[in-house]
Amino acid sequence: MPQAVALKIPKKSAQKTLTLLRRLTLLNRQLKLQRENDCLHIPLTRAPTEKELEELKRSMPYLVISEHKLFESLEQPTGLVDLLSEKLPPNALASLPRAIDFIGDIAVVEIPPELEAYKEVIGEAVLKTHTRVKTVLSKWGAVSGVLRLRTFQAIGGEARTQTVHREYGCVFHVDLEKAYFSPRLSYEHARVASLVKEGEAVVDMFAGVGPFSILIAKNHEDVNVYAVDMNPDAYEFLRKNVIVNRVMDKVIPILGDARHVVSESLAGVADRVIMNLPEKAVEYVDIACKTLKPEGGVIHYYQFVNKPDPTETAKSQLAEAMKQTNRRLHKVVHTRIVRDVAPFTYQVAVDAEIK
Repeated sequence: MPQAVALKIPKKSAQKTLTLLRRLTLLNRQLKLQRENDCLHIPLTRAPTEKELEELKRSMPYLVISEHKLFESLEQPTGLVDLLSEKLPPNALASLPRAIDFIGDIAVVEIPPELEAYKEVIGEAVLKTHTRVKTVLSKWGAVSGVLRLRTFQAIGGEARTQTVHREYGCVFHVDLEKAYFSPRLSYEHARVASLVKEGEAVVDMFAGVGPFSILIAKNHEDVNVYAVDMNPDAYEFLRKNVIVNRVMDKVIPILGDARHVVSESLAGVADRVIMNLPEKAVEYVDIACKTLKPEGGVIHYYQFVNKPDPTETAKSQLAEAMKQTNRRLHKVVHTRIVRDVAPFTYQVAVDAEIK
């Protein structure tokens, strides 16, 4: 049992004393309080200075300072709320972000406006509760533009946005400020990869750094995947990820807008098309149809929906967009809500057979 300088006070003064000790940074949170009849022994981080002792005695004239008192160690807080319970006021604790995205050794949190003053405290707490994390980033603004980028602010650890993420045996180099990446889509990456059949040609129209394309290639011996993206930074990471995952013979990275790339070189090549650009996928349905082989194929269509029945809404909007093409929506094979992206707004996946 560890020794510590301690403060002996009447139990009835406990709350006031603890508040004062926290303010003076004298309270040793690693050790348990001890009870003795009507008194408490409170472990201190160090002996109080003369000025601090005067302030303590003004509030608690009956206190006694003792040295070399034995205390039991207190278990370390295991959760973010536990760790912050004494550092944030109760109303602020209620606003703590419950979801943290872990991308490689980076943790990404969304700090609400009412917690802005505590962001560094929250960042340090995330580092302590997740020992593999080296950087904590706060989202700074919404995802915007055709490249789906956002800015971040470092609130804990190393100030950087580049990392290496691992998912289903694949390795992805990414810079979060230069290329869109979401670990919340990991199940969707694996789900689509499991549906691909040997011998298929797949066009990933908005490939990013390659999470769909590379996982498909890793899971299948005989596939050709055309991974297209118009973001030069994402394209460079995609090329690197193709090499580090050793799928150079299966994945072909292509820089450019899918609309132009398909028209120039990918018309009629695909058995399967992935359309993971939920903000604008509906505008590319005609291009996805042009990409498919003459006999048709499968489209994995993604859309953001903020209406009462998200899956039905996505299906009907895909069907409406199909009317502007020379193809036919033969059958909707599967729909699912991938994730919620805002209150009452969802990302929806629609797998559709096209003839």
